[in-house]
Amino acid sequence: MPENRDPNQISIELNEEVAQGIYSNLAVITHSPSEFVVDFVRIMPGIPKAQVKSRIILTPEHAKRFVAALQDNIAKYESVHGPIREAKGSGPVMPLSFGGPTAQA
Repeated sequence: MPENRDPNQISIELNEEVAQGIYSNLAVITHSPSEFVVDFVRIMPGIPKAQVKSRIILTPEHAKRFVAALQDNIAKYESVHGPIREAKGSGPVMPLSFGGPTAQA
């Protein structure tokens, strides 16, 4: 280990496959006393079965820190790009139409 390296610093590796990312347009969150489970789902128009593309399991403490970090980053984004518009209405927004025209055969 190099002598000038901070012992509290970690090196994070991002391989090419993970760097590609996974598209998700729905997140389903469940919890138990010991963990939060976040399933990232992709819903596609015309396909009646959605797929979980990634599952992340967090401790309650990590989940709370994640929410705080996400809120901080949303505030930074909005300070540059303006407020993020939210769809009006109650309950989760299901992007089944994707805002475009309906395809016809």
